Amino acid sequence: MEILLQLIYSGISLGMIYAVIAFGYQLTFATSGTLNFGQGEALMLGAMVGLTLVDTLGLNYWLMIPIVLVFGALQGGLVELIGVRPAIKIKSEFGWIMSTIALGIIFKNVAENLWGRDDMKFPSPIDDDPIKLLGANVLPMEIVVVCGALGMMMLVELFNRKSIYGKAVVATSNDRDAAGLMGINTGLVITFSYALSSLTAAFAGVLIAPLTLTGATMGSALGLKAFAVAIIGGLSSGMGIVVGGLILGIAETTTGFYISTGYKDVPGLILLLLVLAIKPSGLFGKTAIKKV
Repeated sequence: MEILLQLIYSGISLGMIYAVIAFGYQLTFATSGTLNFGQGEALMLGAMVGLTLVDTLGLNYWLMIPIVLVFGALQGGLVELIGVRPAIKIKSEFGWIMSTIALGIIFKNVAENLWGRDDMKFPSPIDDDPIKLLGANVLPMEIVVVCGALGMMMLVELFNRKSIYGKAVVATSNDRDAAGLMGINTGLVITFSYALSSLTAAFAGVLIAPLTLTGATMGSALGLKAFAVAIIGGLSSGMGIVVGGLILGIAETTTGFYISTGYKDVPGLILLLLVLAIKPSGLFGKTAIKKV
């Protein structure tokens, strides 16, 4: 029972990382109907920049985070500017897909040339001694990951609900054409959503970095699994994103221990296939009705 509880704790931590990255997919899809398939590379760049600031420049971990968030926002805005906006203008269904994938590959290659291909250890900002919780051990950094991920998503939701700029984002999400007629600069809103999306991914990067090795290849698998979480939970549901992340995270840790690490990705993929076959809008997603 203790081992199972330990696996659940690790799965929750991993699942919340998937959820916060998937939350970024949701942000861009809501405003523009597009996705940044380089989201994993945004996470990787956040972790690598954070490592440079902490390990090379000696900056405190907590003071490093705001700088990484600004960097992530700028990186996301750049992706929208050169990769997504031209495709939206010409109404290309696949242009933004190939552009974001290409930019992700470019960012990965740049990272390999700047920091090398070897994985590096990110220094933990807090004590590594585990805490006993309900009979099982949990790392303090895992608690920080869960609280940080939930806190980031709650802050974004609060911004959308309470601020005038957030309401512009919500209006664009509900009906982009109507929002434009009401005087909202929908192009700027889309850019902002991409900036916010990459900001959340960069934040996820510095959260997970102390728990794993940091390197130029760390984002690819995380970005892909987060996309699976977004599909499983539903791209229109924040609650679905969290539930999907927890399901996938716990399924991976338990499968890896009880069966084999070689099969830890299988349950999530099976669930993804089942959701796509039975409820393509996701477990908590709403089916969109398109008028033709």
